[in-house]
Amino acid sequence: MHNHSHAHSHFGDLANQTTRRLSISLGLTALFVIVEVIAGIFSNSLALLTDAAHNFTDVIALGLSWYALRIAMKPAHAGKTFGYHRVGILVALINSTTLIVIAIGIFYEAWQRFLSPPEVDATILISVGTVAFIINLVTALLIKKGSEHDLNLRSAFLHLMGDVMSTLGAVIAGVLILFTKWNWLDPLVSVLIGVFILWSAWGILRQTIHILLESAPENVNIPHMVAELRTMQGVRDIHDLHVWSISENLRMLSAHVVIDNISIGEGVSIQHNINELLAHNYNIQHATLQLECEGCHSSELFCQIQ
Repeated sequence: MHNHSHAHSHFGDLANQTTRRLSISLGLTALFVIVEVIAGIFSNSLALLTDAAHNFTDVIALGLSWYALRIAMKPAHAGKTFGYHRVGILVALINSTTLIVIAIGIFYEAWQRFLSPPEVDATILISVGTVAFIINLVTALLIKKGSEHDLNLRSAFLHLMGDVMSTLGAVIAGVLILFTKWNWLDPLVSVLIGVFILWSAWGILRQTIHILLESAPENVNIPHMVAELRTMQGVRDIHDLHVWSISENLRMLSAHVVIDNISIGEGVSIQHNINELLAHNYNIQHATLQLECEGCHSSELFCQIQ
């Protein structure tokens, strides 16, 4: 019980640190959206307006991620027996979907400007783009920690990294326009930004759908895991197996384990050994194991739920 409480306390401390970094990122991004919209209008730059629109979605994405982290700390109860861990997955789904919508909007507007390229004020584009690049990079780095193992944070981080690439592209476009007067470079950069955003969003969207469909974690080799379990001492067979994820890092498993007709104490020892193997080899910390004697039930590996 002490270790369980300590784990929850550690999780709470990490979540509080992350929400503070998210709050700083949110404030900086919201403030700069206003500056960038004004600059984009005065410079007549689609690249800057594109980046401002993406920055605005970052404000929403960061706000949702902040909310998801806060609510995920709420304890499980009778109505939510798994707690609120899936909120982060829903936020990642929303964030990735908005990124795809933004990319489509960018492609449409860029096509209109390819047909009739307006004159771009390269000086404003370069100066504002440089400041935007610095701010976006700082805010992205603020929430990078922990994003490798949290889909919610990673969706927000990719939003911000999309802005880093956007502003870098805007600055490069501004420099080239300043020397060449090729105003069509502005929508060209916007298209490249859109492609990057679309590619990033698809990766997050695919993972969120995978989790929401209760699919087995992608890096868990189910046949190998079953073979390993079946070779454990005392285990005769495994069937009615289910492996899924509540969030990216919270994995669940349920299975029927066929054993000999032995004492409860011996059965508990087998359960313990299975739990140790699942946690160590497959990062599955929550397993529900039903012990039964051979011939008690169906021997199908995967239960066919009707």
